[in-house]
Order: sequence, then structure tokens, then C-alpha cells
Amino acid sequence: MPLTDSWLPLFPLKTVLFPGGVLPLKVFETRYIDMVRDCMKHNTPFGVVLIKAGQEVGMAAEPEGTGCLASIADWDMQNLGVMMLRTEGGERFRILETRVLSDQRLEARVEMMAADPVSPVSDIHVECAKMLKIVIDDIDAKGREEEGAKFISPFSQPARLDNASWVANRWCEILPIPLKARQKLLELDDAQTRLSIVHQYLQQHKIL
Repeated sequence: MPLTDSWLPLFPLKTVLFPGGVLPLKVFETRYIDMVRDCMKHNTPFGVVLIKAGQEVGMAAEPEGTGCLASIADWDMQNLGVMMLRTEGGERFRILETRVLSDQRLEARVEMMAADPVSPVSDIHVECAKMLKIVIDDIDAKGREEEGAKFISPFSQPARLDNASWVANRWCEILPIPLKARQKLLELDDAQTRLSIVHQYLQQHKIL
């Protein structure tokens, strides 16, 4: 896979971003506001990585070795010094090397991972897609009821319920599983394997 020639700014968080996912962020630390502004100025993404050790604030955290690019889709700053972002997950990457800047911000040289091929949801997993549609419709209906016209769906649109990778990734985002397990699912090379694991989980917990 191709390597990036430059250093990718990293945003270590206690969350896992998947390709095609939507991640709202509240940015208030000066170092990350500066990072976000620079990304917007140059129309470039930053990398979201799960924290392996450390905290989101203060000293630079130690990241997991695999992350996901995040592109800024929308932003707002209603309160001075606090940026509200809506980001969308792009390609996955593996970290080859990291460095810590003077403001304790992390940057990395990375190797981009192959995107999941577009493949249909197999007959054995079609119930996963059907149940996901029910979940998305329910969350969106409740959101519109509570927020009205201000509601923005937490899922990327349009829904690609016929795409195994999209279905697997959305389930990986919403299942009540440990962050370490979510990270392992992100690292899997094969979307069908990811969906098979999700399918097994849904069956074991009587969701299907």
C-alpha cells in the first residue's frame, strides 16, 4: 500500500472511527483547534486513533497502531474557543512512525490500508442489514421527534444496506462492545469476516 510522504496529524481519542462513519467532535484544546484550522485551510484530513495508553487531554497519548482518516464535513464555533465538528471516516491506515510536537500533539508517518471492496451482503447475513435498517430508522425517528428540523442523523447518508462493508462498519460503531474489541474489528482486512463476527454477536445476544 502507498505511504504518505508527509506527517499526518493525529487526534487520539477514546473512540474508534470506521470508514464511512460519522464522528461529531467537540474541540477545545488550543493545540487541536490549531490542528483543525490547519486541516481546513489545506483541505486535508487528520487521523483518528484509539488511545492505547494516556488521556485525551494533557501529555501526548500512546495510540493504537491502526486508525482512520477523518475529513471535516461541517463545523461551528458558537462559543469562543470551542469548535464543534462533524467529521466523516475515510481510509484506514497503519502507523509506521510517530513524533511528538512541542505542544504535545502527535503526528505520524503512515501506510494506507486497502479499502474494503464493494461486495454485496450475502444471503446468510441479510438479516444483519434488515435489522440495521430498523435500528437506523428508529434512531432517526426519535431524533426528529426530539430535535425537529435541527436533527442530523448520526449515520452517513445515503444508507448502503446492500454493501457488506458499510453494514459491518455501522454495526461495529453501535454495538455495546469494549473499545479494544472495536479496534480489532477495524484492523480486520476482510469486510465479510467483520460482518460474520457481527452476525454471530447479534445471534448470541438474541438480536437476530
